[in-house]
Amino acid sequence: MLGRLTTTARLAALATTVLGCATVSVPLAAQPIEIQPPKPALTKPAAPRPIRLPPPRPEGLGLSRMAVAEATAAQPASPAPVAVATAAPAREAVQPAASPAPKAKLGPPATQEEAIDRLNTWLNSFTTLQGNFIQFAANGRRLEGRIYIQRPGKMRFEYEPPATVEVIADGTSVAVRDKRLATQDIYSIGQTPLKFLVRERMDLAREGTIAGASIDGDILSVRLEDRSTLGGTSKITLKFDLAANELRQWVVIDPQGYETSISLYNLDTRRRPDPKNFVIDYQRTL
Repeated sequence: MLGRLTTTARLAALATTVLGCATVSVPLAAQPIEIQPPKPALTKPAAPRPIRLPPPRPEGLGLSRMAVAEATAAQPASPAPVAVATAAPAREAVQPAASPAPKAKLGPPATQEEAIDRLNTWLNSFTTLQGNFIQFAANGRRLEGRIYIQRPGKMRFEYEPPATVEVIADGTSVAVRDKRLATQDIYSIGQTPLKFLVRERMDLAREGTIAGASIDGDILSVRLEDRSTLGGTSKITLKFDLAANELRQWVVIDPQGYETSISLYNLDTRRRPDPKNFVIDYQRTL
């Protein structure tokens, strides 16, 4: 076909062909081509290889043996570990304080000697005593009053009215005064059955013969026989309260067989009696 066209026509056809290609190729050259990077292969990364460290430099490397020995001696010794005591953890709940156990009562004495020792201990536990007493005479008469004791040797029975009698021991003698009869009888303390109350140091086994001992409830009874009393042998029974730890009563049977009992209460061993309570006026006329 190109052979049949003129030269001008051939140039025009060639230009059209070139321009058409250029027109088509221009927009294609203006659009960027996105190139996707290749996807990595799904393989596990290789573990890093450990790097070996050089061995530690030996101490004293390059030094003489003498220098190494001197450096070792100059280093301070490491202190010994100190053991630290840890406090025990506190309890969550505080236990209440235990109440004191009740005072146990003394049981029956195992032997006669034990019974005597208990009463001796109480009699030697005080130097002064005062309190109230109730006396029953052999004729059934009831008398009341105050008793005062100051060891050694002093004692006073002060009777309440209508009684007119009083008994005073001044450390040497015992005076029995009767205001109504205007009489005053003097005796040696050692001749009376109540000398055990005013001894400086009491030992019932030396005051007479121990006739026996028994327990009735809380009451310890000790029976004595005293042959040194005026007129013959007197029998004395002491009744001691084991629970209260006090002498409660004594019963005296005189050589004529008359029985007198005295019960004690409101005893006080702390206050000192008035010294005037133990004065006997040997010259006084009643």
